[in-house]
Amino acid sequence: MKGESMFRYNLVANFLTTLSLAGGFISIIFSLEAHFTFASWALIFSVIFDGLDGQVARRNPRPSQFGKELDSLVDVISFGVAPAILGYAFVYREFHLWATLALFIYLFCSVFRLAKYNVTPGEELVNYFIGLPTTASAGVLVSFILIYRRYTQLPPHRMFFVLVLVLAFLMVSKVKYLNLECVRQLATRSTKAVLVALLIVSLVLMVFYLFTSVLLPELAIFTLFAIYLLFAPFMVKLYKFEKC
Repeated sequence: MKGESMFRYNLVANFLTTLSLAGGFISIIFSLEAHFTFASWALIFSVIFDGLDGQVARRNPRPSQFGKELDSLVDVISFGVAPAILGYAFVYREFHLWATLALFIYLFCSVFRLAKYNVTPGEELVNYFIGLPTTASAGVLVSFILIYRRYTQLPPHRMFFVLVLVLAFLMVSKVKYLNLECVRQLATRSTKAVLVALLIVSLVLMVFYLFTSVLLPELAIFTLFAIYLLFAPFMVKLYKFEKC
């Protein structure tokens, strides 16, 4: 029975990983066809499937090494290659050297971060990730594109350029970010932290609505990713967690 249970966990986890890969692949196709909104949403769903994959894998007392390697390879495509292609196709219509270099740096940092994660001993990753996770980085990038596309048709050259480099730096930095399990644990242990996060999201949506009379679900998604980007490192220092 135990072996059958492990097999089911591995099967479900690998299936979710495949769905995450499908999201990244579909995003690339839509990006090449200049359907940037669909491409962005495909990556958002890819992030969701990747999170579900991680949750299922952690329930397995003996995680599959094959599943771990498969997940990393999929992350390179869905959260490294796909966002880079989407960003370039959205912002630049013709070849642009500096944009190419910036997005290559983003892609390299994604791959570097995943490779570093694979060789880091598990006991050092009990409560947090070292460096911004590629899923969160891709989430920030594509939700920014969703908002910018809805708000204006002008390409965000400089703003996007800076955002890409900041995310690339954070991925290879030594900044500690809570992992998904500890985010869930924080939500159950600290009502105050959840209320503050919800208050920030509500205020951002309210202010945006007052000025534009438009309520964007994309803005809520971007705000949640931004909260994680900015505040998760502080949560690592403020709270002590059980093994996650």
